[in-house]
Amino acid sequence: MSAKSAGSAATHDRLAALMSPVIRAAGYDLEDLVLTPMGRRSLLRVVIDRDEGISLDDVAGLSRAVADVLDEDEGVIGRSPYVLEVTSPGVDRPLTEPRHWRRAVGRLVEVAVREGSPLDGASGQETTLVRGRISCFDGTAVTLNCDGAEQVVPLGDLGPGKVQLEFNRPDDVEGNKRQRAQREKRGRGGAKADDAISSAEEK
Repeated sequence: MSAKSAGSAATHDRLAALMSPVIRAAGYDLEDLVLTPMGRRSLLRVVIDRDEGISLDDVAGLSRAVADVLDEDEGVIGRSPYVLEVTSPGVDRPLTEPRHWRRAVGRLVEVAVREGSPLDGASGQETTLVRGRISCFDGTAVTLNCDGAEQVVPLGDLGPGKVQLEFNRPDDVEGNKRQRAQREKRGRGGAKADDAISSAEEK
């Protein structure tokens, strides 16, 4: 490891140790942080997440809290200017931790499954690429629905999972059907103010 790499790793660890208590106290998990030089300044990207998801208000509030902590300890980044970016994980974030699988229940994923798991009934250390929807997570195993067949796979048999991008998820489709049925029911009883709001949201 070069001196520059060692210094970067040390800075990363110091930043994580400094920010983690603030982030945890606010009810979030620190998923990742990256400090990237950008000419005379640096970009500090802080990735957070929680079971309830992240809103813009959450990002704004935590950005202020993290900035306050960094301002109190200028030695971590130095006196050079930096840009702070607090964000939530994208869909390309691999599912590696138990909390990642828990938060992905209902999503379609692609994952390498070690053979010998209940998914394929084979033995050995080879892996099979599997595509299925996460229907349940109990803390130790993930239940995957693969073409209607549900299989329970222990976490130890799963490689990093990748969430698949879907434009019409099943739960979204069902939700839209319920909303349409409610609007039709209200329409038969007379127009109401929130009908206009629902129509605007659809657009």
